[in-house]
Order: sequence, then C-alpha cells, then structure tokens
Amino acid sequence: MHALFNNFLEYNHHANQLFVKSFVNDEFREEKGIKLFSHIINAHHIWLARINHETPLFDVWGIHVVNSFSKVNEENYRQSIKLLQKEKDMGSIVEYSNTRGQKYQNSVQEIFMHVVNHSTYHRGQVARLIRESGLEPPKT
Repeated sequence: MHALFNNFLEYNHHANQLFVKSFVNDEFREEKGIKLFSHIINAHHIWLARINHETPLFDVWGIHVVNSFSKVNEENYRQSIKLLQKEKDMGSIVEYSNTRGQKYQNSVQEIFMHVVNHSTYHRGQVARLIRESGLEPPKT
C-alpha cells in the first residue's frame, strides 16, 4: 500500500512541477489560474497539517506569488513522503475540523487519496485556462 501511495504522491508532485513551469517559463499569469494553483498547494499543506495535528500556515484560498509555487510544492511532497514512511497503518484515523469548524475523521489513506484527486481536478481547470490563454498546458 505504501508503494502505491508513494507513486501517487510522486506523480502529483511531478505534475504540479510541470504546471509551475507553465507559470514561470510560459509566463501564464491569469489570476484565476494563480488562485486555483495556490488552492491546490494550500489544500495539500492543510491536509498535512491535519495529519500532524498542527496549525496550517496557509489559508485554503490564500494566494501565493508564482515564484513561491515550486518551494511550497516541494515542501508538501517532502512532508508527504516523510509521513508515508513514518505511518505504519494507512488506516489510522485523523480527527480534524474543516475550515468551517465542522468535526470530521478520515484515514490517512483517504486523506492522501483525496489530496491527489483534488490536485488532479484543479490542475485540469488550470490546464483549460492555459489553453484558453493561447498556450499549451503541460502533458501530465
């Protein structure tokens, strides 16, 4: 199970880095795209904070400057892999409150699956915005 999630997280990191290059190298600066990509990396960060019982540094819809995308994505990946290596039981339950203060609980496995799916969903939206701006989105 750990190897599978390691592969999912590696793919997620790699796909995010391809999009970071679109923002930096292709100079894609559409406000909605920046907001969505910031949301992708913020949500990943927030889920990691929940697993670690920490207070997140970022708000779910906070905006990052484009030049910080890569650093935040790298740190999310590093912490995810560290957690994955530390976590003996992917079924262990994490209790947390969402951004509205509602109480929930999910397994680490469910959280990592959600992180990857959530990121993929929003990268698709960013890809559409890149294409609409006349550029070619990354192939992921």
